[in-house]
Amino acid sequence: MNEHILIVEDDIAFLKMLSTFLKRKNYQITGVSTIAEARLKLEEQEFPLIITDLQLPDDTGLSLLDFVKKANPQTRVILMTGYAEVTTAVEAIKKGALDYISKPFRPEELLMVMEQATVDTTSEEIPQSTVQTQSNEITRYSKKIGFVSGISAASKKFHQYLKLVGPTDMGVLIQGESGTGKEVAAQAIHQFSNRSNKNFVPVDCGAIPNEIAASEFFGHIKGSFTGALNDKKGHFEAAHQGTLFLDEVGNLSYENQVQLLRALQEKRIKPVGSTTEIEVDVRIISATNEDLMAAVSKGTFREDLYHRLNEFSIQIPSLTERIEDLFLYTEYFLDESNRALQKNVLGLTPQVEAAFKNYSWPGNLRELKNVIKRAVLLSPNAYIPLDVIPREVLASSEEKNSKDFSKETHEKQLIISALEEASYNKSRAAKLLNITRKTLYNKIEHYNLKV
Repeated sequence: MNEHILIVEDDIAFLKMLSTFLKRKNYQITGVSTIAEARLKLEEQEFPLIITDLQLPDDTGLSLLDFVKKANPQTRVILMTGYAEVTTAVEAIKKGALDYISKPFRPEELLMVMEQATVDTTSEEIPQSTVQTQSNEITRYSKKIGFVSGISAASKKFHQYLKLVGPTDMGVLIQGESGTGKEVAAQAIHQFSNRSNKNFVPVDCGAIPNEIAASEFFGHIKGSFTGALNDKKGHFEAAHQGTLFLDEVGNLSYENQVQLLRALQEKRIKPVGSTTEIEVDVRIISATNEDLMAAVSKGTFREDLYHRLNEFSIQIPSLTERIEDLFLYTEYFLDESNRALQKNVLGLTPQVEAAFKNYSWPGNLRELKNVIKRAVLLSPNAYIPLDVIPREVLASSEEKNSKDFSKETHEKQLIISALEEASYNKSRAAKLLNITRKTLYNKIEHYNLKV
């Protein structure tokens, strides 16, 4: 029998479904529907793990989290909620929550969160990480990786892939939009590998002129061509027994692709002007924001090289695909900017938070980092004001706020009409609106309706 879990959930059908699923996985389950019942159970016995809804009829999951951490700090707590507010997630993690999962979710997803969290808290092989904020730790990657792990489903899956492929020697192709942090992801893979104590050598393939590419990759000897005044060690030799990261690999010329493929196949290189080959042991991680398969079809990228580089592919999510992580990255870049600029800006004003939520961030993490750094430099006070935020961020926010206001006004009127038609019977009104009674209560509270 696995450990005994306390589940706190006021949606009885959902509670029963979760309990049944976890019992099939050999967990012992106690289920309650209020915070008061949960506290009584906790006074009777200890539970190694508690899974609680955030919004409950008599109190919040955060309140239960505080109670649990004071009574027994070793107890692990996972919060689940339909209110996917990032600020709440950050607060929960800061208070000591093990993890945070947003509804709707499948029971299998919860099980994965439980199992992954157990691995993270017991493993001695994978270093745990912190991102320093002004109050506490909010992420679990190694400091030396400088990586925010994130709480969104897209981030969790992405980071799981990084950890999975890291200890192997497979060639990894990282694909994704510009500005998503492909080099940082490559560094994370390197840190999770057995080569982490050797060099990580990043190369911008788009910045290497075709005529000197061989010298850059393989080195040269003195006098091998005009301007070769000294012997030079190439990127391959510099990365020996470590990792060579080829950024924007799709920019390599066809001739350079042939040379690169030969080096990878034979694990030997010959510096320009030399007659002696050098053995090299290099792991290759490459990245691109282009469609390499399309380039293969056009004949501009060698298919054999593509397959050599793409032993394992990872699609790095854009910021809009992991928008739940926005304020984790904001805090990370804020701390980084404060250190770089020797300032002490504590956070964002509510107006800037709203603008950030409404913006689409086409430049991804690079754009967010630049906006934060500029704002920290210009902010005269402890909190970043609207007037130091770029115009395009604010314009997007104003447009979305206008649309959201119109949508909320319409929804509010529908709820009022349904309540009136149902003579203020909330169960009947919920059926008319085709929503659950709990959702209706939340909407009534959100719109501050007096019923």
